[in-house]
Amino acid sequence: MTMNNQGRPTRTDGATATDARTFTGNKALQIEEALSFEFGDFAGTGVDMPEPEGTFDRLGGLNRNSEIGLPGLSEPETMRHFVRLSQKNYAIDMGPFPLGSCTMKHNPRLNEKVARLPGFSDLHPLAPQSASQGALELIDALAFWLKEMTGMPAVAMSPKAGAHGELCGMMAIKSAIEARGEGDKRTRVLAPESAHGTNPATAVQCGFKVDSIPADDTGRVDLAALKDKLGDDVAGIMVTNPNTCGLFERDIRAIADAVHEAGGYFYCDGANFNAIAGKAKPGDLGVDAMHINLHKTFSTPHGGGGPGSGPTVFSEALAPYAPVPYVVHKDGEYKLIESRKAAKADGDSAESFGRLTAFHGQMGMFVRALAYMLSHGIDGVRQAAEDAVLNANYVQARLKAEMTPAFEGYCMHEALFDDRFLKDTGVETIDFAKAMIDEGYHPMTMYFPLVVHGAMLIEPTESESKRELDLFCDALLSLARRAKSGDEVEAFKAAPVHSPRRRLDETAAARKPVLRWTPSNLEAAE
Repeated sequence: MTMNNQGRPTRTDGATATDARTFTGNKALQIEEALSFEFGDFAGTGVDMPEPEGTFDRLGGLNRNSEIGLPGLSEPETMRHFVRLSQKNYAIDMGPFPLGSCTMKHNPRLNEKVARLPGFSDLHPLAPQSASQGALELIDALAFWLKEMTGMPAVAMSPKAGAHGELCGMMAIKSAIEARGEGDKRTRVLAPESAHGTNPATAVQCGFKVDSIPADDTGRVDLAALKDKLGDDVAGIMVTNPNTCGLFERDIRAIADAVHEAGGYFYCDGANFNAIAGKAKPGDLGVDAMHINLHKTFSTPHGGGGPGSGPTVFSEALAPYAPVPYVVHKDGEYKLIESRKAAKADGDSAESFGRLTAFHGQMGMFVRALAYMLSHGIDGVRQAAEDAVLNANYVQARLKAEMTPAFEGYCMHEALFDDRFLKDTGVETIDFAKAMIDEGYHPMTMYFPLVVHGAMLIEPTESESKRELDLFCDALLSLARRAKSGDEVEAFKAAPVHSPRRRLDETAAARKPVLRWTPSNLEAAE
């Protein structure tokens, strides 16, 4: 069988899932792996140590009186177990990670090397400031460049991720409104229907009511509908730009002006800053507060729940309300301003709403982000944004021959498709996603944003080559043609058949998750 322009078939003609079964459960180099609890020896251990002598009880009678409940494995067993598990993970180092609105791009190894330097990787959060001068200088330098790139005069470095940065920005807005004596009056926050779910959640967390704004036919904020909802009870608006549909809000300045005229503030969700970094400054667009996902825009893929970092920049209007701590450089020394009293005396955050989190922020993310910025330079950061947008438009142009873009025209850094091309095929969006797994790809973001039916949101990022994008597009075009043929509905319903685990009952898994192994789990499986 020869290669063709649709990629290599995932198995030989005539083969079935049944044909692929083996006695061991292994499939060539894909080794079946049980849980360590299922094959480990609970009575033994991989380490042989004599009982300690001459010791005394320091636990005040709280010694463990039962088995610890962990399986004992030898070193080779432990190593093989975790290596085999690691081979079941799809990762950015294996292939494209097309999740939309997530910016899963290559993490340069230079950044990792720098983040592991002594003085950064082993710095204790309670170390005295006199012993942390290098780290404080790095934080100050990173803060400077974040302000330069956004055109904003102040930045809070302590937020731990995007949603935390949103909370920081909205708390500053709430503080500013209360300082004006309008805390009881301005209770409403506007948010587009396509907003990230964290946007309305954050507003509610801060005590606001959320009023949604519809999109127009082009997938952008309906300016007329927005203006109709403005009033003296509006605290502000939360807009993602570029938005969750992968489109630049062309009326962004008009939106900001309208909200400001009504007495509100403009919070911008910076999740998609990767598309405009080095190209446009949010401060020039009328933004009052915006978080920046360092773990997205500045290189570190953030899957699996962390680590993240979400510094929040502020306009001149909100800068006085920024939280502590923050770094200042005076008399040749870097110091942390750590209290509202100290901030008031310093003057930069005279009306600070206080401390947002126990410690200063995510040091590892700070180091990686600054290494990324300094190694790329402003021209490199700009090119990364340009290449991200170019790649997304290339993917959109190639796939629209068989798939259906959700909106007409060019996109920004992510291309959004809907499920119209699957109409009357019997194949659903979820089936298409599962079939992608058999082709060796992690599915794109599915069913989001909710304003698009059967949404498929693809963000290729700038780190993907044309060769990788072509193979990815060829695979999706092939799947689309197969779905439209009407002959392979059952194959799509059965997918994935080549993954270590087959399709789950996702409803049952969500409603009745098994989060802890017990012997009864194994008996139920058998």
